[in-house]
Amino acid sequence: MNVSGNDSAFTVNLNGDIISLSPPLVMGILNVTPDSFYAGSRCNDDTAVTLRAREIVEQGGTVIDIGAYSSRPQADDVPEEEEWSRLAWALAAIRRLYPDVYISVDTFRAKIARRCVEEFGVSMINDISGGTLDDKMFETVADLKVPYVLMHMRGTPRTMQEYTHYDNIIADMLLYFAQRSDMLRQMGVNDIIIDPGFGFSKTLDDNYLLMRGLSEFKSLGFPILAGVSRKSMIYKLLGTSPDESLNGTTVLNTLALLGGANILRVHDVKEAVETVKIVTKTLTTQ
Repeated sequence: MNVSGNDSAFTVNLNGDIISLSPPLVMGILNVTPDSFYAGSRCNDDTAVTLRAREIVEQGGTVIDIGAYSSRPQADDVPEEEEWSRLAWALAAIRRLYPDVYISVDTFRAKIARRCVEEFGVSMINDISGGTLDDKMFETVADLKVPYVLMHMRGTPRTMQEYTHYDNIIADMLLYFAQRSDMLRQMGVNDIIIDPGFGFSKTLDDNYLLMRGLSEFKSLGFPILAGVSRKSMIYKLLGTSPDESLNGTTVLNTLALLGGANILRVHDVKEAVETVKIVTKTLTTQ
């Protein structure tokens, strides 16, 4: 691993506010799904949503990332109207509590993305498919002028583990990001964030090769988002469970920051904020 830290020049435009990514920011996960792989992240009523939103903000999270479509392996398909219904009431609950908080919506559907931005002032779109599951997504985010998280995945959440063969995983993914980010640039998308997609169409070994080589993605010239929180790359290696994966998450978040990650997407906000502070202090103390 090339321990090179984070690029202090990166910023992201969230609702007109230019937010520095130095130090790296923390994005807190809020799921309005009944089947997310980590039960502790599920919020299924107004009270749970508002409590979780308050927790993320009070523990130092900069962005709330809300999802209504579970992307765990073998996840059931969720009809578009059901996804929207889940998001609409949850976004309304968050906005009543925090009218100006930065919100990212985790969706691969262009129509959902548009409604979230136009009706609830969502700040960012986080697309697990990198625009491959909805051919209108790129033009939609270009029109909405919001930051876009471009993630790497093959197939769909249901089929992604069937597509884990790579000639060279780092080289293949660098080509993927170069091609798709170029399409976004040509359409006028200014704020692109790349997410290697830990756990998505990757074997256990692939995930650790990817972590070791994370700094190579800095050559693309975009901020990097790392999402490893309580994932199977931790609990399958250790023979534990998502509930027992906080320590492993902190270790991997530390490695991600040392590899150049600019955003951590996490369930455990307090611990991630502390990790950012410690790593940043280590890298910047003269």
